[in-house]
Amino acid sequence: MEQPKNRIRACYTPTTVTVYQAYRPEIGLPAAREGRFPVAWQRDRMTWIKPSFLWMMYRSGWATKGGQETILAIEISRQGFEWALRHACLSHYERGLHADRAAWKRQLKRAPARVQWDPERDLHMQPLPYRWGQGGRPGLAGSRDGYGWGVGLGDVTPLAQKVHALVRDDDLAAAGRLQPQELPYPVEDSLLAHLRS
Repeated sequence: MEQPKNRIRACYTPTTVTVYQAYRPEIGLPAAREGRFPVAWQRDRMTWIKPSFLWMMYRSGWATKGGQETILAIEISRQGFEWALRHACLSHYERGLHADRAAWKRQLKRAPARVQWDPERDLHMQPLPYRWGQGGRPGLAGSRDGYGWGVGLGDVTPLAQKVHALVRDDDLAAAGRLQPQELPYPVEDSLLAHLRS
């Protein structure tokens, strides 16, 4: 069956959706242990959340890149996640979706969230022909958990290492069973219409 070009896949429950971020251990380990980000975390920087486990593995080099050695799985409320989608702007200008570059820049400046569509990855980190969305929020200084919608977080670095070891051993079936099972996220087309080309 042909996949839609742009979609959101994620692990989710009736009330939460899981997203991933990579941090250096001094930030990620205390956050996982205490259930909130430490004071050292820069709350005023752009924060990108990724619903795709494999894209997070691609971005962090399976938790081996400097500053990305700790992978957190963060549960946020679906209500907050969908609010961000509804109010987001694409991170880049798209002819035909935006009236012109100036209109896009005005929208980007006002938007409380951003969405970027990136190629999904397979277990060998090769790009797939469809894209998934990652979201960003600038300036989260006032948010205790970094989002304002946080429900919980945990360290999934050991899981990343186990899946990576299975991929290196060419046991893709076992790696596929172990990785988080992400399903198409149930949103109405109208919620994403302003984010699709």
